Amino acid sequence: MKEYLILFAQAHPNFRQAELESLASINKISVDLSHHDETKPFLKISLNNDDEAKQLISRSILTRAIYELWAEGTTYEELHEQIKENCQDYIEIYSHCSFKFQFEGYKGKQTNSSKVKTIESFKYLDFKGKIDLKNADETFTVLEDYEVIQEGKSKKPIYIWFGRQVELSERTKNNLVEVFDLKKRGYIGTTSFEAELSLVTCNLAQVQKGSIVYDPFAGTGSFMVTAAYFGGVAIGSDIDVRMLNGKNGPQNIKTNFKDYGLYSQFLDILTMDFTHNALRDDFVIDTIVCDPPYGVREGLRVLGAKDEEKAAGREHNIVEGEIAHLRRDFVAPKKPYELSDMLHDLLEFASKRLPIGGRLAFWMPTADDDFNDTIIPQHQNLKLNFNLVQNFNKWSRRLLVYIKMDESYIGETTDGLKELNIKNFRERYFKKFSEQSR
Repeated sequence: MKEYLILFAQAHPNFRQAELESLASINKISVDLSHHDETKPFLKISLNNDDEAKQLISRSILTRAIYELWAEGTTYEELHEQIKENCQDYIEIYSHCSFKFQFEGYKGKQTNSSKVKTIESFKYLDFKGKIDLKNADETFTVLEDYEVIQEGKSKKPIYIWFGRQVELSERTKNNLVEVFDLKKRGYIGTTSFEAELSLVTCNLAQVQKGSIVYDPFAGTGSFMVTAAYFGGVAIGSDIDVRMLNGKNGPQNIKTNFKDYGLYSQFLDILTMDFTHNALRDDFVIDTIVCDPPYGVREGLRVLGAKDEEKAAGREHNIVEGEIAHLRRDFVAPKKPYELSDMLHDLLEFASKRLPIGGRLAFWMPTADDDFNDTIIPQHQNLKLNFNLVQNFNKWSRRLLVYIKMDESYIGETTDGLKELNIKNFRERYFKKFSEQSR
């Protein structure tokens, strides 16, 4: 086994370990991530080889890079002593490669002049290859964790690592979060899901090349597009045809796929009420990824009438010689729908449509003063793998990731929202959660 050092991005620290666990699972890598500290961007791990390091990090969104760890210590003297004692084999392997040095600092950094002095302190390495700042064969990196004193000024590093860069993440090498930034996207809406967590969600859902990925609440296609980037073949549906087709001008979900060069990964979009799903029973869905509507901007609605008897009496209404509900301009009636019912239907659908090992990943809103673990919905055929929270002011949204299990798994089916009569999230949202929860 070899030691490696992961450098994390300073974003969503409580999602970082879960993302790496998921990526390790995809690549069948055994790795201990239990020492992850959400307050620090560094994590030392052990892996078999560089190939595993590359597989673990290459498509990550919440890491920046991984390094083959040569030495570490509280001072540069300690660092240099370790390198001299333990790294002669490494030095010989890379002695004739072109190379460059770079620095990564947390809560502090060196000045340019001090960087030069630090690099000169490594002259005993005696690398004979040329220095190449643009296209070096190898990049050697000094990583520093700084002590913070008054007024936020950093005095000196309290811990230092030195290593060889093995792999940059998708976030770093392709600037993926910025590329998919909603501000740069041709077609978005008020409920378009942010790029960074959309990409992370697809990693946790283990979207893979050639897999069928379904978003039953597609909206403007945020999850469909990011799933396509990771190789998924994307299909979506939404009850609102205006959202799918585009409200103004030529921009729509399809043009988003074309703009990103991902149109070959686009399967279809359907105008469809999820509760009246029209997909064939034998249509294979490998992964379901979505952000169900919370009913915040408008109350949740599904097809149907509040008064079924009254609606039945209008079944044969005639408009200009045609039965009303058969006309192309017919707008179907909609009835209120509770969030608890939607999540129950979503888990039930996933339990029937996903293959063994398939994943369901969706976001669920919770009021902080309402939340307890029993609120999380459960299904006897689905194992809850991740329950990750993004906090806002007095409310949160949780990314829930389930795995379809085989017949040997005996889980529990629960509907905590309904059992606890928690159904007024929209009302409390607009009242800033100032009233009692129930």
